[in-house]
Amino acid sequence: MQQVIDNLDKAIAKIKAQIASTVDDDPDLKQRAALLQSIPGLGDRTIPQLLAYVGRPDRFKSVKALIAYAALTPLIRQSGTSLDKRRGTHPMGHQELKRALYFPAMVAGRYNPVVAAFWAKLKAQNKPGKVIVVACMHKLLAIAYGVLRSGKPFDPNHLRKITA
Repeated sequence: MQQVIDNLDKAIAKIKAQIASTVDDDPDLKQRAALLQSIPGLGDRTIPQLLAYVGRPDRFKSVKALIAYAALTPLIRQSGTSLDKRRGTHPMGHQELKRALYFPAMVAGRYNPVVAAFWAKLKAQNKPGKVIVVACMHKLLAIAYGVLRSGKPFDPNHLRKITA
C-alpha cells in the first residue's frame, strides 16, 4: 500500500513539474501567470487552471461572456405560478472552472481588499454563505479578466483613481 502511495506522489510531482515547465517555457503564458500572481487569492494551483480554462482573454467579447462561460450566472426559473424562483447558478458552462474558483474566492474574501469589501457588503445584507462565495467567485473572475485584458498587475486602488 505504501508503495502505491509513493508512486502516486511521484506521479503528482512529475505532473506539477510538467505544468510549471509548460508555463515557464512559453513567454506569453509566463507573462499572463505573473499578472494573475498579482491578484491576492489566486495561487500556484489556481493560476495554471485559469490559464488552461480561460485561454486568451481575447476569446471573450466581454467579462459577461466569460462569467457565463464559467457558469457563474444565476439560474432563474420563470414558469407558471412559480415566478422568479432562483435555483443557484446555471448548470451549463465550464464546471471545472467554477470548481477551480471556489476556494480561491474564499481566500480572496479574506486577503484581497476588493473582494473582502464586497464580501463584507453582502454579509451585511444577510446573504447566505454560499451566495456570498459564488458572488465573490464572480468578482474574482472579473478581476482576473480585467488584469489579463489590460496587461497591468492588480491594483486594489484602481477604481479610486478613476473616480478621483
